Amino acid sequence: MGIYVEIRIHGSMEELWEKTQNPALHERWDARFTSITYLPRTTESEPQRFEYATRLGFGLAIEGEGETVGSRDDPTGRRTSSLRFWSDDAKSLIREGAGYWQYTPLEDGIRFVTGYDYQTRFGWLGRTFDRCVFRPLMGWATAWSFDRLRLWIEKGIDPAVSMQRTLTHGLARLAVAFVWLYQGLVPKLIARHADELAMLTDAGITASVAPTLLMIAGIAEVALGVTVLVCFQRRWPLVLTVLLMLLASLGVAINSPQYLWAAFNPVSLNLLLAVVALLGLVNLNDLPSARHCLRKKPEAD
Repeated sequence: MGIYVEIRIHGSMEELWEKTQNPALHERWDARFTSITYLPRTTESEPQRFEYATRLGFGLAIEGEGETVGSRDDPTGRRTSSLRFWSDDAKSLIREGAGYWQYTPLEDGIRFVTGYDYQTRFGWLGRTFDRCVFRPLMGWATAWSFDRLRLWIEKGIDPAVSMQRTLTHGLARLAVAFVWLYQGLVPKLIARHADELAMLTDAGITASVAPTLLMIAGIAEVALGVTVLVCFQRRWPLVLTVLLMLLASLGVAINSPQYLWAAFNPVSLNLLLAVVALLGLVNLNDLPSARHCLRKKPEAD
């Protein structure tokens, strides 16, 4: 059940080595750590000791220690960096572990690989939480961080910018999904608001058919809201949102103009939702994604 992540990076070995072995650079792209500090050593041959910390928020942090036990070049140009780590912090699920980084030169870049595993504390409860929640999250965070590193090397996108884009895109997605889910569930499926039925009647839908059509519209909006979240890095749900909002605004203006000057009118909601969807689309460009990494060790290895 060890964690394995592999990515191909089009860049130089020296730049990748520097951005992964220099703690000041490493902590900038690796979402698993807030700070990494190398401790002094008397000779270059000694293992490199380090301290790490991960802030949890609300003034809480998890701290630990580790050491790099070896790094070398082999005749093929491959480099390997091995390490072990541990934490005496009672808040840390991880008790101790070990892993490696492997840098294999290719014709067009480097194959960058990590593999690591660890032991947990808190008995069976800790093992269960690790298996169901923590380990999948750590695997995802490792892969997402590797892709953020790739964007830094290949396209010069600062890791802080990648984080800002991710947060902006995520908030836009959540906002769009919430509006679709709310509008589909509350005024259409649950309350069947009179204004919703009135706008369908204004559009030429008969009173006998309007309730059924309203229910179908509500189900469709709920489905689109779920799709916006599930297809997190797909463009089409956001593009569809923009198009539907423009069409809905036009439809209200033509068929139900009396709602244009209402206190909470559909036009302002539609235009606002379209703008939020556009923000999500703009920040989707060059967004780090764990999907760009291989998460299972190849059989040949």
